Amino acid sequence: MEKNRKSVFWQALVLTIIVFIVGVFLGISYEGGKIVEVNDYYVLSEIFLMDSFALTKIVDVMDMNSIDCGILIDKNIEFANRIYEEAYILEKYEESEKLSETLMVLHRKYDLLRTLLWMNFKEIPNTCKKNISSVVYLYEHKTEDLMIKATNEVWGRILFDLKQKVQDKIILIPIAVDSDLASLNILLSKYDIQEYPVVIIDEKVIYQIDSAEDLEKYL
Repeated sequence: MEKNRKSVFWQALVLTIIVFIVGVFLGISYEGGKIVEVNDYYVLSEIFLMDSFALTKIVDVMDMNSIDCGILIDKNIEFANRIYEEAYILEKYEESEKLSETLMVLHRKYDLLRTLLWMNFKEIPNTCKKNISSVVYLYEHKTEDLMIKATNEVWGRILFDLKQKVQDKIILIPIAVDSDLASLNILLSKYDIQEYPVVIIDEKVIYQIDSAEDLEKYL
C-alpha cells in the first residue's frame, strides 16, 4: 500500500512538472506570436509614415498651388488613426501580462513614430491646416505612481471620447515622454512643461481637462 502511494505521488509530480513546462512553452510561444504581430503592424506603419514624409517634402520642391492640401491632411489623419489603433492593441497586450523587455522596446518604437508624425504635421503649411487641429497627449508610461496612472487612464478616455466626437477634425497623437527619445526631448524643450500628463492643442499647453467638451473650445 505504501509503495502504491509513493508511485501515485511520483506520477502526480512528474505530470505536474510536464504540465508546467508545457504551459511555459505555450506562454512563450503565445507572447512571441503577439510580438511578431505588433512588429508586422509597426513595419507597415513605418512605410506609411515615410510616405507621409515624402508627400510633405514634395511641397518644398514643387509649386504649392500644384499640391492638393486634402491629400497631405488625409494622409496624416489616416496615419495618425492607424498608429493610434495599433498602439491601443499593444497597450492591451501590455496590460494582460507583466511587461517584457520586447514589448517595452515596441512601445518605444511607436513613440518614435508618433513623434515623427507630430514633427511631420508641423511641417505642413498652415494654409492646409485651417480645419484640423493637432492634439498631442504627453504622459509618463513607466510611472509606478497610482495617482498618475489613474489620471492617465481618465485623460486617455476623455481624449478617446473627443476623437469619437470630432472624428477627423483632429490628429490625436499620444506619446510617452519617458521613452528616452532625444528628438522628443528637444521638441518638448520649447514648451517648458513642468508636469505630466499634459495635452498640447495647436501649441497651447493644457494641464487640466475634465471632459471632451472642455477640450473642444481649444479646437
